[in-house]
Amino acid sequence: MSDAAIDLDDVQGTILRGYRVNLARHFVLTITDAAATGKLIAALVRGDNGLPAITTAKRIVPKPAVFINMCFSASGLAALGIGAAQLASFDAAFRRGATDPASAATVGDVGPSAPQHWIGGLHHGAQVHILLSVWATESSAALESVSARLRAAFAGSVTVLYMQDGAELPDSTVHFGYRHGIAQPTIIGAPPRKRDAPDAQPPVPAGEFLLGYPNAAGGTYRVLPAQLSTNSSYAVFRILEQDVAGFEAMLARYAAETGIDTELLAAKILGRWRNGNPLTLAPTAQGRRLPDAELNNFDFVSPDPATDDTLGLKCPIGAHIRRNNPRDAAVIGTDSTHHRILRRSMPYGPQYDPARPDKQARGLIGYFINASIRNQFEFLSSEWNLASDFVKSATGPQGPSAGNAVHNISGEDVLVGVNDPASSSFTLARKGPKGSANRTLRGFSRLVTTRGGVYCFFPSIKGLLYLAQLAAAGGAASSPAPVASGGRAPT
Repeated sequence: MSDAAIDLDDVQGTILRGYRVNLARHFVLTITDAAATGKLIAALVRGDNGLPAITTAKRIVPKPAVFINMCFSASGLAALGIGAAQLASFDAAFRRGATDPASAATVGDVGPSAPQHWIGGLHHGAQVHILLSVWATESSAALESVSARLRAAFAGSVTVLYMQDGAELPDSTVHFGYRHGIAQPTIIGAPPRKRDAPDAQPPVPAGEFLLGYPNAAGGTYRVLPAQLSTNSSYAVFRILEQDVAGFEAMLARYAAETGIDTELLAAKILGRWRNGNPLTLAPTAQGRRLPDAELNNFDFVSPDPATDDTLGLKCPIGAHIRRNNPRDAAVIGTDSTHHRILRRSMPYGPQYDPARPDKQARGLIGYFINASIRNQFEFLSSEWNLASDFVKSATGPQGPSAGNAVHNISGEDVLVGVNDPASSSFTLARKGPKGSANRTLRGFSRLVTTRGGVYCFFPSIKGLLYLAQLAAAGGAASSPAPVASGGRAPT
């Protein structure tokens, strides 16, 4: 199957499109009656009984008032009738689940972020079966109307364990003040996104985000049964609480210690100014917001000494955007094309007012979408966000006297790392042999705490109908042993 042959009618819309919306509501559900849940799934796929239909990746004109998608945990698939032999063909991380100690340790969900502290029953991973997400373009009335119909339809089939809303902040920012939703990979064969900034990197094969298509290594991720093996995807659902007061206090402290302007320090930590301009293109001053066509059109490494930033003199090597998408930089693992993820997130909680401090919960909620949780989300989280040595030894066009890249980074990702105050650090690179002129900031605390998570599987539309029929029939007989996926081996 070629990348150009993506059947958009068979792919859930949030995977390939994302929605330009202002409101979201995520229902966390547990199955109480599998057969009744099968009927509910079928009704949602078809839009029967006054319910909204599951949104596909095909463009809808005019834009609807609401979008809806659903995904399942491994225990949810089992509750619907997927057998153990079939589940053995699924991504190993997905089968473990987000609450598994190995999963939690891998992605830094320890201490206050550990699963036992999660909210809304999410710490009971085996009870979380379905996530049903509703996005509303603008109208809270439309969101409430759809929610009322859904709750009525849940009766006798599923129980709501938890519900979490999200709402966009002014100017598309997150609670830390940065503009978000800028950088997403370009997927071969996917519909174009008119408002997204172009990416200087090569397009990414569809198999990095959809099962049944060639991935960047030339393999293909598949699962059993075959009805779930094409146009499906995995995702990691996260509720990430942000310590806004702590973040602003940290900026003030280290700006005073270093003499660096507070906004420049904020830009160094993220890799972009708060208006979205990348440091690579605007290294000394934020300036006016660049056009969308320029916001994501840059590399970190260049043969031209005037534009090369191999050593992180403009954008620190440990900056958040550089860790999560190293672009053409030399890093551990395979190149960054093999570890890209799609982000479908939105702020939750009220906007923070420094003049009136409060302790209300606020942060980001949403999905990180990929075709392999282990090779994409978990690799990115553990090897690039939590490791200080994710870059390889390298010297840029400036020559060896400029310093070695491995001396220009220390610590974890400031924004999403565990950040033990006893050992946390962040390096600001300056010209000098082997990092001798660098300035390292030390002793900051964790800024983002995980409040919930689920490892999910987004079936195709045909896959949803298969699950509906399977559940209604009371499950299936055991399946043959799974075949090799043809994908990459875990890195």
